Amino acid sequence: MNWFLALVVIGLAIMVLVSLVRGIVAFLQTTKLDLNNQQDMVRASEMQAKQNKMMFARIKYQALAIVVVAILLAVNQ
Repeated sequence: MNWFLALVVIGLAIMVLVSLVRGIVAFLQTTKLDLNNQQDMVRASEMQAKQNKMMFARIKYQALAIVVVAILLAVNQ
């Protein structure tokens, strides 16, 4: 049981890292679009939506990882 929960925590941590990187990439693309072309606001708002989506995904995976760690601690107590 402990090994399974540890693997779940590792998987969730990887998902947090991936969503964080994707959010940062979307942020950098948004900033680049804002600096280069002020008229392409549709593309910029799409990148901002993607950035928000990735931020929410990161928070969701972090919350799930905390729940799994709490379960792991409760099981081993």
